[in-house]
Amino acid sequence: METLSQDTKNILGLKLVTDPRWVDLASISLSEILTDHAWCEQKAATSCITLITKYNDKEKLVNELAPIVTEEWGHFRQVITELNRRNLPLGRQRKDVYVNKLLEFQKKGGSPEERFLDHMLTMALIEARSCERFKRLSEGLEDDYMKKFYRKFMESEAGHYTLFINLADTYLPKETVRKRWKEWIAYETELIQSMEVRGDRIH
Repeated sequence: METLSQDTKNILGLKLVTDPRWVDLASISLSEILTDHAWCEQKAATSCITLITKYNDKEKLVNELAPIVTEEWGHFRQVITELNRRNLPLGRQRKDVYVNKLLEFQKKGGSPEERFLDHMLTMALIEARSCERFKRLSEGLEDDYMKKFYRKFMESEAGHYTLFINLADTYLPKETVRKRWKEWIAYETELIQSMEVRGDRIH
């Protein structure tokens, strides 16, 4: 599988890019991709609301995530608008195997600090991988309109990965964050390699 350039590694923190076959499959199932994308944006917004509720004592987290809720919900509405433009329904929410597998890697039990760290790093990975998929779509789709559509999402989402890393750094020692982040990256690399290449899912 193709490796990431150093620049992309620095931006997204990932080791592996998506299998190039994914874009070809996604272009065939674009209506399915749009449905899954809409639900991904909805889940991103509600996940941030959940984090604000759970960690309401962390002022910087609350202040940083509140506008992300608005942004992600705006993205959800943008995808809904595109579905409407194509006379397509939203469709049902699908099981996200990628996200579920990431949740399995979160430490069960342990200290509140460890659980907080894993919450931040899980969100960071989801945002980084989503951004990388949007980049793939913006470069690989034949439809110029949709290439621009996903370019905007890629640019908008690019900073979210670092936001969650920075929040972890705010409340925990950086060496602790970096050590656990390396473990997450190694796990995500194996996960991507093991997953079936499907064109009807963002992840």
